Amino acid sequence: MNKHLQELIDVSQLDKEIDLMEPKIAQIRQGLIAKENQKEKKEQKILELKDEEKDTLTLMNKGNETIQTLGNKLEEISKKMSEVKTEKELKALNIEEELTREQLSFQNSEITRMEDLLKGIQEKISLLNTEIEEINTQISQIEQEVSSEVSTIKKAQEEIEKKKATMVAKMDQKVVSFYEKIRKWAKNTSVVPVYKQACGGCFIKISDRVYSDVLKGENITTCPHCGRILFNKED
Repeated sequence: MNKHLQELIDVSQLDKEIDLMEPKIAQIRQGLIAKENQKEKKEQKILELKDEEKDTLTLMNKGNETIQTLGNKLEEISKKMSEVKTEKELKALNIEEELTREQLSFQNSEITRMEDLLKGIQEKISLLNTEIEEINTQISQIEQEVSSEVSTIKKAQEEIEKKKATMVAKMDQKVVSFYEKIRKWAKNTSVVPVYKQACGGCFIKISDRVYSDVLKGENITTCPHCGRILFNKED
């Protein structure tokens, strides 16, 4: 087999090993990511509850202002009653007083309802904060475990990268440049074997002439359809 072709096969294999490390790291971090997402959802829910709490407090303040206004109105009505001169005026004041008391009673019941609502919101926020604290503890524990595993994988990845760098330094740089151009789009399928006279990358059948060149392995042969570098798997 052509020396440069063998070097490309070896380098591409190292690249595959390096790239395969990332999914391993991602898999290890899945538990951590899940916990972080869980925490984020609870924090978002707290923000929503705080907006609800703010709106409820605003309504309560307006309700208390209305109660104060209605209380002042009852005092005015009471004062007017002491000064009333006719039966008609007294009747009108009694009706106004009754309506004002009904409004006052409604506002007081609304304040009670909103106080219960506010208490429920604050209890939910408190519970969520407790749950977030528990998740933070779990995240801290997972981070310690993940850090150790990821460190081991990263170390192995660095060793392979060093091995690749040493190999690439000894290769023909034109060949390396050619390989890297293909790798930009083909990734880990830049150098592929031929299966039953078909490219192992695009799986399209190659001509007898191209297949013959691959079998000989005297030169670097590329797929005429996709441009990937081909080699004979049996070799």
